[in-house]
Amino acid sequence: MDRDFLIDLFTDFGPVTIRKMFSGFGISADGTNFALALRAGLFFRADEQTIPQFEAEGSKPFQYQTRTKTVTVNSYWELPARLFDDSEALSDWARAALAAAQRAALRKRPKARKAAKAKVAKKAATKAVKPATKKATPKKKPQPRKRSSS
Repeated sequence: MDRDFLIDLFTDFGPVTIRKMFSGFGISADGTNFALALRAGLFFRADEQTIPQFEAEGSKPFQYQTRTKTVTVNSYWELPARLFDDSEALSDWARAALAAAQRAALRKRPKARKAAKAKVAKKAATKAVKPATKKATPKKKPQPRKRSSS
């Protein structure tokens, strides 16, 4: 899939940002990535609310192969082939994928805030419990060198 094809595909959905990513493109709207266009196909973001739709269409989650195993990414599911010819239905699925991506982003935020608060608290505790050190002695000003007349 090339960039022009993707732009045409999402025309009815609305403006999207398409960026190079991995072996294809990441597709986002309103700053939220909701789709991946890769060699293996077009994958939409999914969650517990939207996965049943994908399963009903016979779609599978995104998978890739490492040297030792197959990794399944259950948060991205392959777009059913019939939607490539139905721009109105594709737009509905894209809106659902965007909503799933936004829900996922909301779930991640509290963890980040907790981690930031913990980091600040740890830093404050470290400052408060500094071990006693020797009393600092004032630095002496360097004396100017005397020039010898030779």
